[in-house]
Amino acid sequence: MQIKIIKNSLYFPTGLSIIFGAIGLFFWIQSQHKAKVTVVQSADSRKTIEKPVPPKVKLTTPIASKQHIRLVLKRSTRQLYVYKGDNFQASYPVAVGKSGLETPLGKFKVIEMLKNPDWTNPKTGKLVPPGANNPLGERWIAFWNVGREYIGFHGTPDRSSIGKAVSGGCVRMYNENVLELYEMVKLGTPVLVEP
Repeated sequence: MQIKIIKNSLYFPTGLSIIFGAIGLFFWIQSQHKAKVTVVQSADSRKTIEKPVPPKVKLTTPIASKQHIRLVLKRSTRQLYVYKGDNFQASYPVAVGKSGLETPLGKFKVIEMLKNPDWTNPKTGKLVPPGANNPLGERWIAFWNVGREYIGFHGTPDRSSIGKAVSGGCVRMYNENVLELYEMVKLGTPVLVEP
């Protein structure tokens, strides 16, 4: 008999919680319906008709001056040649990698471009910020990498090194020349390095 009393006393609180839950759900649904009606009514009450703003379209075609640009680096003459299709555009004197750290030969593509790069000395780990004393000059255009090691075209504060094989593999250029080159190339521009 005591078991029946406990059983009956459990029905009452359970039933109440179900009833209150249903009432709460009903009021919540009603409030959602009223909110939708209010939004629709306020939108319909406007007298002006607004034209939708056309979506912003990102230009996907390359700039005309950068179309079909390709670079040919001749290590032996220490010259970089810029072509637009088959038409010669410009040439620049460069410094290339010294013996044992030669600039790699082969076909590559521009993989990274930076304005005013900083440089970390690989021997000391010291960071050199952008500026007049930065060994990368004013622009960096990478075309080769293995792991964290990159090789690319860059400016240099050491103007006397241009025309020599003195770098750690990178291609040094006069700052004014690398600034011009930076405006002509884009990510994916082909780079051919010949002996």
